[in-house]
Amino acid sequence: MTKFSELNISESTQRSLARMGFEEATPIQEGTIKLGLDGRDIIGQAQTGTGKTTAFGVPIIEKIDTRNRSIQALVIAPTRELAIQVSEEIYRIGNDKRAKVLSVYGGQDIGRQIRALRNNPQIIVGTPGRLLDHIKRKTIKLDNVQTLVLDEADEMLNMGFIEDINAIMAAVPEERQTLLFSATMPAPIRKIAETFMKEPEVVKIKSKAMTVDNIDQFFVKAHEREKFDVLSRILNVDQPELAIVFGRTKRRVDELSHALTIRGYLAEGIHGDLTQAKRMSVLRQFKEGKIDILVATDVAARGLDISGVTHVYNFDIPQDPESYVHRIGRTGRAGKSGKAVTFVTPREMGYLRIVEETTKKRMTPLVPPTSDEALLGQQRLAVEQLTEIIQKDELHDYKQLASSLLEEHDALEVVAAALKNMTREPNDTPVKITEERPLPTRNNRRGGNRGGRGGGGRGRRPFRGGGGGRNQDRRGRSGSGGGGSRRGRDSGSRGRSRPRRQSE
Repeated sequence: MTKFSELNISESTQRSLARMGFEEATPIQEGTIKLGLDGRDIIGQAQTGTGKTTAFGVPIIEKIDTRNRSIQALVIAPTRELAIQVSEEIYRIGNDKRAKVLSVYGGQDIGRQIRALRNNPQIIVGTPGRLLDHIKRKTIKLDNVQTLVLDEADEMLNMGFIEDINAIMAAVPEERQTLLFSATMPAPIRKIAETFMKEPEVVKIKSKAMTVDNIDQFFVKAHEREKFDVLSRILNVDQPELAIVFGRTKRRVDELSHALTIRGYLAEGIHGDLTQAKRMSVLRQFKEGKIDILVATDVAARGLDISGVTHVYNFDIPQDPESYVHRIGRTGRAGKSGKAVTFVTPREMGYLRIVEETTKKRMTPLVPPTSDEALLGQQRLAVEQLTEIIQKDELHDYKQLASSLLEEHDALEVVAAALKNMTREPNDTPVKITEERPLPTRNNRRGGNRGGRGGGGRGRRPFRGGGGGRNQDRRGRSGSGGGGSRRGRDSGSRGRSRPRRQSE
């Protein structure tokens, strides 16, 4: 795969992408960025999980003139949720360049959006109905738009927005670059391309299987404050040889790796703030089996060669299916089976349904093990280790001592004592895990909490109006919250059978 550093993009954008954990470009990103930087119109046809937002976000950021206070790029998205997500990702891509991004959508107080528009955002991401409202009020002026993006055009067609799209596109200068992304190309979408685009290049990515059949996928529904103790008990029961625990933020990774170390595991964290030398050192130790649990942000899931992983634990559910597939793809390789466990808070269940719709595979609910079951897992491991030592038949130097013990103690008691000594009983030492805000609520066709909050992302928010409510256009149609209704959502055994413990 091509690295972003090979795509002729600025150092500031490369730094932002590196912080986001992106090292290598997906096919849709490579094709779109190369053509986009040349100013070509593009039709991108790709399925969910291919990284479309970054594909058009990078050319947008590269072209933005931050000294120009006018709107230079417009992205049209079908739902409020997608508009928020896209704006957040573009904001992160343009973080070092200080590009201003604003999302506008129905259901949010329009007065608040108008006030935010006075801060002169250079990039607008919005839903069709609300964009038209602003155009009619003359609160959004598109005279200087150089780049226009239609994201998930087929979904906007399905939601009845085709007339709105035509009206918006007619209000944008003819001399512009247009990028259209759609999973399918029905006739009305082709007509838009023919009418509003100039000799567009087609970047078509063949749909790939979005998951691996030999990975057993489970989810655990748990409140934020419960998650770490549940993870500890699951680790005691699963006894993974090599595991990766994924966290959403750098702070989360630091706290999780420290907490796991306190509980006796050999764990290290890796994220974008670490130096390259430190990251390589941690990865080398993990590959050599000197670390049993790697705690990571998505930086470890993209473009890095990590093999031999038996278990993946998503301590935080990722924001998009692409990240989920990248994460669990670390296990189940070379024909071996793997196990993936995803923790979901009650308010994030909509994200779980999106992942299931994308991967075409339902996750199995996992009932968290009790403390007694966790202890049983450790005891079972002690039996396995003791049996393995016996089978190696390297006990000659110890048999005389054993004989002396058996003269003084019952054989059953001697074996029980050996097992007790080898068992690492579950550790409930208090640890500090800062609670993270849940992802913004999403809906889907199969369910989920309707209404949700419009804000709530992660880390710093993009420059936008915030707010909430459902995405409604000027005629009262509902954008119905995105979620699963969206077709494409961007963003060996090593000789032991458990994570080794440090001495306690």
